[in-house]
Amino acid sequence: MIREQFEMTGRYKQWAYALIGTGVLSLILGYVFLKPGEGTNSFGETKYWAVLMHNSIFFLLIAIASMFFISATTMAMGGWQTAMRRVPEAISGFVYVGGAIALAVLLGYIYMSHNTAIYHWKDTEHVAHDKILNGKKGFLNTTFYTVATILVIGTWMALRAWYRKNSLAEDAGQTGDRSYFWRSLTICAAFIVVYGLTVGSTTPWLWLMSIDAHWFSTMYSWYTFASSWVAGLSLIMLFIVYLKNKGYLEYVNEEHIHDVGKFIFAFSIFWTYLWFSQYMLIWYSNQPEETVYFQPRLLGPYRGIFFLNLIINFVAPILILMKRSSKRNYATVTFMSVVLIFGHWLDFYQMIMPGPLKGEVNGGNSAGLFIFDMGVAAGFIGLLMLIVGNKLTKASLLPKNHPFVKESIVHHT
Repeated sequence: MIREQFEMTGRYKQWAYALIGTGVLSLILGYVFLKPGEGTNSFGETKYWAVLMHNSIFFLLIAIASMFFISATTMAMGGWQTAMRRVPEAISGFVYVGGAIALAVLLGYIYMSHNTAIYHWKDTEHVAHDKILNGKKGFLNTTFYTVATILVIGTWMALRAWYRKNSLAEDAGQTGDRSYFWRSLTICAAFIVVYGLTVGSTTPWLWLMSIDAHWFSTMYSWYTFASSWVAGLSLIMLFIVYLKNKGYLEYVNEEHIHDVGKFIFAFSIFWTYLWFSQYMLIWYSNQPEETVYFQPRLLGPYRGIFFLNLIINFVAPILILMKRSSKRNYATVTFMSVVLIFGHWLDFYQMIMPGPLKGEVNGGNSAGLFIFDMGVAAGFIGLLMLIVGNKLTKASLLPKNHPFVKESIVHHT
């Protein structure tokens, strides 16, 4: 009998709650030892907020990447992904809680903290005497930042809710009714436009690139997209393999796994292209306002992370995932998915930390405070597991009445 309804096991819930507990404990211990609030631009204050921003932004972006996966494949009239569509659909459901957390962290830093080490443009007196920041104050200001952040996250939530409602309505509809499919095309088209204008354009400028506000890169948003997209694809792969190993998704076969693996491999190369292009052009021009971004990352204490980032996110996938057989092997794709999620988490780490921490990796306690970073990440992972697991239980794992279901079931490459 086909198992279409997912049930969370006790062990799954235990792992999720244990990871959430680890995250909460890490936040408490971090607050006690870093003492945020005792110094406006102290290392502890800066580090605490930077860790919260790093994890909340990263996990929100990889979750919303699942909605982009659905939208892109739907707009391409792809049928192969239909049998496994409920997986990215469930992952995208993290946008509600993850979005609320990111909104609280980002606006909390703007309005509740007097720290200006992360966003220098918060200091209006400094901006008035800084020619570069003064020229950007039209969009680097608290009002614009607040409105844009609320609008972006709110729109992501609304479009995901609209898609999910239509998807469930299609299940309950009549066989042969194509109105839900055509409506899904409209929703996906709208989401791709929004995604392109946010993740592919303005949002990384505000949330991430403005940390190093004297510097800019025209490739930065594409770079952020590529990093979160590869991690998002890897997350989709992990849940597909997990469900397959538990006896679900019977209609998903190694052909589907292979196709997701090809996406992961291809966009790992695309990420590397952007990584190299952004670095090479700045290195070649050797202009002080440009090289200031790479100086602490390449020559300072972050040098190891900078090159480890390249090894994990480029060397590993090109050596391991290039072969066809590797992309069809469950153990290999699981291992690489875990490695790449961690690798792109590190990528976001080196995008955020060097600027505000002024070259200090962790204030003289690198090992201890990196554990704090990992502990907070563990909390987000547990929360993601719990929410995605819950969303998977709410609907059949095989979409009903979709015109491409049969095409997906017989899919082969």
